[in-house]
Amino acid sequence: MDAQIEGKVNELNSTEETEKIYSNFIQDIIDEDNRTNRYGRRVHTRFPPEPNGYLHIGHAKSICLNFGIAEQNGGLCNLRFDDTNPSKEDTEYVESIKADVKWLGFDWEDRLFYASDYFDKLYEYAIQLIKMGKAYVCDLSADEIREYRGTLTEPGRESPYRNRSVEENLDLFIRMKNGEFEDGSRVLRAKIDMASPNLNMRDPVIYRIMKAHHHRSGDKWCIYPMYDFAHPISDSLEGITHSICTLEFEDHRPLYNWFIETLNMECKTRQIEFARLNLNYTVMSKRKLLKLVQEGHVRGWDDPRMPTISGLRRRGYTPSSIRNFCARIGVAKSNSTVDISLLEHCIREELNEKAQRVMAVLRPLKLVIDNYPEGVVEEFEVQNNPEDPDSGTRKVPFSRVLYIEQDDFCENPPKKYFRLAPGQEVRLKSAYIVKCVDVVKDEKTGEIIEVHCTYDPGSRGGNAPDGRKVKGTIHWVSADHAIDAEVRLYDHLFTVPNPGADENVDFIEELNPNSLEVLSSCKLEPGLAGAKPGDMFQFLRLGYFCVDAVDSKEGALVFNRTVSLKDTWAKIANKD
Repeated sequence: MDAQIEGKVNELNSTEETEKIYSNFIQDIIDEDNRTNRYGRRVHTRFPPEPNGYLHIGHAKSICLNFGIAEQNGGLCNLRFDDTNPSKEDTEYVESIKADVKWLGFDWEDRLFYASDYFDKLYEYAIQLIKMGKAYVCDLSADEIREYRGTLTEPGRESPYRNRSVEENLDLFIRMKNGEFEDGSRVLRAKIDMASPNLNMRDPVIYRIMKAHHHRSGDKWCIYPMYDFAHPISDSLEGITHSICTLEFEDHRPLYNWFIETLNMECKTRQIEFARLNLNYTVMSKRKLLKLVQEGHVRGWDDPRMPTISGLRRRGYTPSSIRNFCARIGVAKSNSTVDISLLEHCIREELNEKAQRVMAVLRPLKLVIDNYPEGVVEEFEVQNNPEDPDSGTRKVPFSRVLYIEQDDFCENPPKKYFRLAPGQEVRLKSAYIVKCVDVVKDEKTGEIIEVHCTYDPGSRGGNAPDGRKVKGTIHWVSADHAIDAEVRLYDHLFTVPNPGADENVDFIEELNPNSLEVLSSCKLEPGLAGAKPGDMFQFLRLGYFCVDAVDSKEGALVFNRTVSLKDTWAKIANKD
């Protein structure tokens, strides 16, 4: 974590509460609406995901904001699926979204809705617009509509079908509904203003023909409303007071208001836009995330490298850590990118307080204590979590042959290397002080396969009887008692902070080939044999890990690294 991020973290840590929605411009708007009694001091929000993929950390910000704002103001929040595009939607996504919202700690109670709940009413509103002379059936192709639309500097041109009679438009629209026309042959457009400086107001499409099976309505419909049409009407029908959207919908707000006003909707919902979450070293586009999954660059939507909520959950992130992260980054009106270090800090901070400390050796190197009696097994009492005095202690077995980390021994150590080296002493965590006296190498490769030491029997517990100082402390696992496990080490999914920023480079080319390292011969202290999926631990000196909820089985544990610890030695080594 760089100095700027660390300074920000220290500033945030000084706040009294991190999980509440802080004061922001959206709350200021709500406060003013309450003061003027705009909605009878009622606050009702909604979270409207499209079920065309799994939710990601950006959606978590929106979930926390919509449900949090409602809760903070004694209001309600609906969960409503924007299922207006059946060609890309699936019940798998619906169920995953519901699970993610619940897991984050929010409850829509009896307020689960779908845009498809309103298909009949939306059709009736479309008919109403046609009868008002405010909508018409257009035969232009999609490319022609784009061409006629004009540009930011040039006004659009009216469609040659814009002035069809009400009767002809009603007839054609009903026939569209009845399936008489092919996909893409006709659309229904709102009749607004082709010369408007806002391109969204230049006769936008509000219905298209799509002969696709819908996951809820089946084959009843072959025309489907566009989001810009369905959204404001659905909001108003549900009595939503404040429709909180991301910033890309700011230019759509005049259209949102046009539908509500033109149709004289009872609830005049207010749309408010905020900046979406951008996180470095990742992508937030559902299209790009889907590509990663479909092309096998990751192991599914819940791959722990993915920024999806299910991926973060599997990696070991907790609901409270994500809620804290969303609260800390705040709510802004302009786009910016958040450093992923802040997200990592939030889970590291929480697990530091809660996670039990255990000893695990990921890259084992055998250590033999030559002067320790063979066949003898001692037990050392080790504190479970020094941050939590009530967490208690556990007993860990100790014997003549141990495993230590390969990185904790160096045959030719550099300066300031305080781990184990020839002739050098080190403290074995909570056990004894040992001194390296010999090494055994593979005759063919020259690789060190054993380190031989002697121990100081008077140093039980780690303190030298003569008061000599031993600077280094390393962890260990008894070879006779260790259990085997697979450990997966995760790094950033991409090698660049802003993947996809260079239009000349496919974002796939920016994937980090070292984003996953699988270690299959790890040695863990025996107490971990009963660990259950989702259990979280700090592997001493290595980081925070959780039991994988998908691949772990009894007797064949798999651990995912959630986040690393700060590595002081790595910083020193990099400087050298």
